[in-house]
Amino acid sequence: MTAHALDLRALVTDPGVRIVVTCGSGGVGKTTTAAALALRAAQAGRRTVVLTIDPARRLAQAMGLTELDNTPRRVVGSESDGAGELFAMMLDMKRTFDEVVAAHATAERAAQIFANPFYQALSSSFAGTQEYMAMEKLSQLAEQDAWDLIVVDTPPSRSALDFLDAPARLGRFLDGRMIRLLTMPARAGGRAYVKVVTAGFTVFAKVLSVLLGGELLSDVSAFVAALETMFGGFRQRAEHTYQLLKTDGTAFVVVAAPEPDALREASFFVQRLADDGMPLAGLVINRAHVTVDPPSGAARLTAEHAEVAAGALAALADPDRAAVDPGLALAETALRVHGELARAAAHDARMMRRFAVAHPDVAVVTVPELATDVHDLDGLRRMGELLAR
Repeated sequence: MTAHALDLRALVTDPGVRIVVTCGSGGVGKTTTAAALALRAAQAGRRTVVLTIDPARRLAQAMGLTELDNTPRRVVGSESDGAGELFAMMLDMKRTFDEVVAAHATAERAAQIFANPFYQALSSSFAGTQEYMAMEKLSQLAEQDAWDLIVVDTPPSRSALDFLDAPARLGRFLDGRMIRLLTMPARAGGRAYVKVVTAGFTVFAKVLSVLLGGELLSDVSAFVAALETMFGGFRQRAEHTYQLLKTDGTAFVVVAAPEPDALREASFFVQRLADDGMPLAGLVINRAHVTVDPPSGAARLTAEHAEVAAGALAALADPDRAAVDPGLALAETALRVHGELARAAAHDARMMRRFAVAHPDVAVVTVPELATDVHDLDGLRRMGELLAR
């Protein structure tokens, strides 16, 4: 079964599409795909920003930037004949968290939160914070209405659920019952605390104090008390951005390599997007091996044919014969390389057919393996041409 083609050229130039989210497992070229699509959109005349969550510096290097940070930076050399421009940025999750606090708290309350040791740990390394803040930054960019297209490079992860689930998990944590219970010591204070809480909660607090340490428990309680005016906001914003991802103006592009693990992850993500009603554009199969088609009327040289021919030449190319005709050894090497490439291409085609059988309605575009890594704008342009051909 052959999958129908994914038209990424139409996707990135469609004025109705304002957000493209690339997702998939790590190491499949997701960051490069996101950057190439963003550059393609800018060349088509759209004012585009690409947001990467990848801590590696590949995107900055490919775009000729010394660094990326939480502020969109214009990519020089990405301009088109029209009004298109490309900007790039990399998520700074602590700075984004600080922006959220500053926007929803008084200056005095924000200063208390920023100084709290538990907040400093939460905003820098708490599980799920990166994904949650990626959603926050996406929401901020969408609300600015300054961009024709926002391309999001999601965090690489072992689980395809992280990007969709982590914001809700963090929202529930910050807006949950246990966190509200932890505000009681700060609210009551001193002896009044004994009058406010029940004996049962006193035992609960003592257990937490033993498990977490009294100082940490105090930091958590003070943090939550300072954050009390923002309760509900975290969950509300997470839900708002989650709904934004389900609109017609958003498109998910899953990226995979033609390998079992990567395609298994892609299959899982495709199913999850369908279950959640997320708009899937299709699948990019990156770094696929391909063989050159023979001239019209010529027979295709299969891997088996190449191996037989190489063996025959090797038999002819004994040291004495090779000295007279070194072309025999060169031909043997070329045939063996062709045979290896043909076997790799057959493997990749088999993997892609399996995916197409499992997901017949998913549009697919295949990008051949490039001779060199993408490390500059010219490489991104070439990648964009292959993606949106």
